[in-house]
Amino acid sequence: MKRTGIANLPLHPGRAPRWLFARMVRLSRAIMDVLTIEYGKDEILRRLSDPFWFQALSCVLGFDWHSSGTTTVTCGALKEALDPEEHGIAIAGGKGRVSRKTPDEIENFGEKLALSTSMIENLKYASRMAAKVDNAAIQDGYTLYHHVLIFSEDGKWTIIQQGMNENNHYARRYHWYSENLKSYVNEPHSAIVGDNKERIVLDMTSSESSETRKVCVDIVCDSLRNLKRDWGLLTKGNLQTSLEEWKNSMEKQRIELLDMPRNINWGLMRKIHEFQPKNYEELLSIRGVGPKTVRALALISDLIYGAKPSWKDPIKYTFAVGGKDGVPFPVDRKVMDESIEILRLGIEEAKIGNDEKLKALRRLRNIIPNLEQKF
Repeated sequence: MKRTGIANLPLHPGRAPRWLFARMVRLSRAIMDVLTIEYGKDEILRRLSDPFWFQALSCVLGFDWHSSGTTTVTCGALKEALDPEEHGIAIAGGKGRVSRKTPDEIENFGEKLALSTSMIENLKYASRMAAKVDNAAIQDGYTLYHHVLIFSEDGKWTIIQQGMNENNHYARRYHWYSENLKSYVNEPHSAIVGDNKERIVLDMTSSESSETRKVCVDIVCDSLRNLKRDWGLLTKGNLQTSLEEWKNSMEKQRIELLDMPRNINWGLMRKIHEFQPKNYEELLSIRGVGPKTVRALALISDLIYGAKPSWKDPIKYTFAVGGKDGVPFPVDRKVMDESIEILRLGIEEAKIGNDEKLKALRRLRNIIPNLEQKF
């Protein structure tokens, strides 16, 4: 599958006022009513997987362009606004502890949408793997705290999740879309957006990491004795000097999250070895495999076997340019115009009061001049 975007946003504490949230729910329901009729469920899922369209929708609903609240509150409003029986779309998950209820909510909403058992299990797997990839396969310093899976009665889905970086006080948003699915672990992005391009990121989903992924699988399927030997060489033996030189070569930037783990869960490694994963996705899917395991195997692959992973942050676009609170740039003009037009139609035909409709259209228009300055 392709992740269709990542957006970095400054963290803003607090919650949306109750009156604002109620208005967002009402307005988003009215817009979704129109879009469901005019474009269908599939287009709604596709649009929500687009970071620009999602950000523009958040602005229409009443949020500043550049705010971490666009993710959690907009998803919360959509969750209340979308009725599975009426729209054929449901949203599972949310922020913090609510995100842990995602599997149960997939089950409950899946039954309402009359999904088969296999479709429900596929949705649960997609939810779990998206979280695993963004927390472990890409180690960018952002820890997930928000996760929603938006799915239709056809079993198609979009995932929107957000991570927090406690050091730079930014949040990074990740979008996934099922209909571009090719691989969970190889180049899953079609667009990547963020404010802060981190200097060093372990990206095991990059095509540059393809050989590293293969070597990681070979390492865990080989004997545990050899794995213990390799780990010992890096942490205690002659190759420890190489590890220190590698750290210094990474632009002399000590990043704790990229250090070689000093302890390895050998019970987990035995479990992985006994499982004998056929590929990197199977390896990553094993319960218990997290950032430390991924990092240890990647460094062994790199420093002992010469299979170098990508250390580049997979960020290509930014939301940080222009406007009162920042607008995205660069943006494909044709895509931007199409996105704005879909939202405009949704607002104009929405069954809401004229005053609320005019305010929503004004918020939409406020986005456009700032964007046009860049073209």
